Amino acid sequence: MKTIKVNAKPYQTNANDLNSLKFELNLKDEIIAIYKGFAVSENLPINENDSIVFITKNQIPPNDILQEMMSARNSPEVNLALKSAKVGIAGLGGLGSSVAIALARVGVSYLKLVDFDTVDPSNLNRQQYFVNDIGKFKTEALKDIISQINPFVKVEIATIKLDENNINEVFSECGIVAECFDNQKSKAMIINFLKNKMIVAASGMAGYGNSDAIKTNKFAKNLYICGDLKTEAKIGNGLMAPRVGICAMHQANKILELLINGQENG
Repeated sequence: MKTIKVNAKPYQTNANDLNSLKFELNLKDEIIAIYKGFAVSENLPINENDSIVFITKNQIPPNDILQEMMSARNSPEVNLALKSAKVGIAGLGGLGSSVAIALARVGVSYLKLVDFDTVDPSNLNRQQYFVNDIGKFKTEALKDIISQINPFVKVEIATIKLDENNINEVFSECGIVAECFDNQKSKAMIINFLKNKMIVAASGMAGYGNSDAIKTNKFAKNLYICGDLKTEAKIGNGLMAPRVGICAMHQANKILELLINGQENG
């Protein structure tokens, strides 16, 4: 007899593999097994404390089962780190919208989204919005998008323009802030005025090609900068989804690493 989790609830079983468990639970063959967060078709062995979810294809599972499925893809140590994580995103353009969605997908529990602008058609070539978001505030549009990706993330928004007088108050609850602005003055303001926070910034991701030039570098005890540090956006060499996306994933990946390693405070 072993104790496992079945559909987010403790369950005691004599089954030693998935097929035996399905038979024990009188489940039909078309039921999909999610084993430790992964959909599997093979007959895998079952061990003590395993998490197994059975779902019907093309149906949305109840919230408790959905949450169990999403968290099961991470190790318990990762889930513990993300459960208390609070990350701020300064600027919700191509970088910020992509960083926010990536962190929501991995399960960061709290995101503070800050931007003053609205979605316009020129944003759609690289930012994570849709045609029906045009005219909406980016904060509100992105909050709604995240709710459809991971409803278990707490999202707070501030539809304001950040400056040296309000930045520390706006991000007071966040241990890490992603700097995702598209102008040098705002980037410098984040780095110079945001106190006692870990900052993951970006610089140099315009154009296309040369993906390997985008790297993550540590510049100070509390500052990482992602990008190639030189390729500016200009006429004929604008910001495009692939390279901006690569840089954003560098930022999200570094933030995740800092959270898991317990280095979220600058």
